[in-house]
Amino acid sequence: MAYGRGRLRLGDLLIKQQVITEEQLTEALGLQKGSGKKLGEVLTENGICTEEQIAEALSHQLNIERVDLTGFEIDSQILAMCSSALARKHSAIPYMFHPDNPNVLKLAMSDPMDMVAIDDFTIVTNLQIEPVVTTPRQIAIAIDKAYGTADVMGVANAYAEEKQRERQQEEQERAEADEEINNSPIVTLVKQMIDQAVRARTSDIHIEPLERTVRVRYRIDGALYERLVYSTDLLSAIVARVKIVSGMDISEKRKPQDGRMTQVVDGQEFDIRVSILPTVFGEKIVMRLTSKQALTREKKNLGLNPAEMKVFDHILSNPHGIILVTGPTGSGKSTTLYTALSELNREEVNIITVEDPVEANINGINQVQTNVKAGLTFASALRSILRQDPDIIMIGEIRDGETAGIAVQASITGHLVVSTLHTNSAAGSVGRLVDMGVEPYLLADSLVGIIAQRLVRRLCPNCKKPVKPDADQKELLKIPADADVTIYEPCGCAQCDNTGFKGRIGVYEIMQISPKLRHAISHEAQAEELKEIALSEGMNTLRMSATRYVLEGITSIAEMTKVSFDS
Repeated sequence: MAYGRGRLRLGDLLIKQQVITEEQLTEALGLQKGSGKKLGEVLTENGICTEEQIAEALSHQLNIERVDLTGFEIDSQILAMCSSALARKHSAIPYMFHPDNPNVLKLAMSDPMDMVAIDDFTIVTNLQIEPVVTTPRQIAIAIDKAYGTADVMGVANAYAEEKQRERQQEEQERAEADEEINNSPIVTLVKQMIDQAVRARTSDIHIEPLERTVRVRYRIDGALYERLVYSTDLLSAIVARVKIVSGMDISEKRKPQDGRMTQVVDGQEFDIRVSILPTVFGEKIVMRLTSKQALTREKKNLGLNPAEMKVFDHILSNPHGIILVTGPTGSGKSTTLYTALSELNREEVNIITVEDPVEANINGINQVQTNVKAGLTFASALRSILRQDPDIIMIGEIRDGETAGIAVQASITGHLVVSTLHTNSAAGSVGRLVDMGVEPYLLADSLVGIIAQRLVRRLCPNCKKPVKPDADQKELLKIPADADVTIYEPCGCAQCDNTGFKGRIGVYEIMQISPKLRHAISHEAQAEELKEIALSEGMNTLRMSATRYVLEGITSIAEMTKVSFDS
């Protein structure tokens, strides 16, 4: 098929479609020089335009089909025609035969003007190629899905065979063989493992030594899924590689270690916190993946309903006092905290944070990382921060009485303090701070709002199935036994990787400290009494918020009961 586009250049095409200007093209070409990157990569990496805009422009200008590969299952017969190396080389993947002509193969491309790629696929498949356009990210995800596991297992098997031959003479020095490891397939294996985890929306990678195998599990939307199984021969090499990259002691195998590394995946930088723990079968690795962009999002994307958003805004508008975000690990506290800071971040305000560790960099905010070895604890950092003329102070976590006391003093002297606390409910946070040694009358004077939160998994909109709740479920939902309602349960499809869920949403319990609550706190009221007062003033509990999501078809009853156990 001829499209008459041999001499057409991407830059000219994007100008013609008014996606970029002449000046932006000149700027991009300057950035491209000597980088070895394609123009499209330079344009998207520097925020001049998006992958979607480029794909749309190519589709319109060249009058060719635009395809969405999300959830598309490619026939194994098509995948067998070409290698993943060819697909990755050209950022293109054949995905279906033409419905009217089995001798024509549709090729999803990020650059449908790449005649070399079309020729290569024509030669390899011995079929006529019809290019269609999609984004580089969609192609990368499709290639990972189609070839990813086979690629990684191929590298793993090659390495395992290599290790088998060398095991006798290298038993003692394997972990210390830095040069050998850096030149071996293990480097590729670890990198591809992280790349695939990111594209699968993973928050944590667990590499676990079992008795005869090494298991790799990904935590996606809060649940763990087994993704790969390796030979135990690979464990020491994987551990050594991770230790080298994350700055740990490669010779220390008996003690737990912590480190961090960064990796760029699809043009996005990920901060990876690494923890290594010795177990009976070897060292277990957990890598927590954090995208710096993912932690700072618009507040409308947090999942607050209009009434909760109004209370959230009112709490943030306080000029001084303490705002607490509470919940267990992995409940989205950091995201809420960073979103609040971004909302408060203005030129006329001095914001200083003290964190362990700093999870995301925000322009215009002074961020301090604790260092216990150097004597820089939360408490000592806070004392110094108070001499830095702050307006707003963010404390990563209130862990002890000393930190809590300084936070209360800072809030009473005219600063806004935002922090996190590990408690199960908004009302329970008051008792926790009193237990840490904070006087109730000081707490009543300083607290302005407490936000308890959890994350529930969203049901996949593509495959969720409607069901009628039984009597027990209606009782759980606190709806009349004769009510005619429909709820939804997970099913599983290609779109959600057969999990039944896709993404997560926040469930909130926001307790705004009213005069009545202040009075109760200063008189050492118990959590139940504080909760009753807050409910009478319009607060929704976590259970009430989660129930609303079930009735709206956003999540399932099982997810609701996971995050809230109150009656």
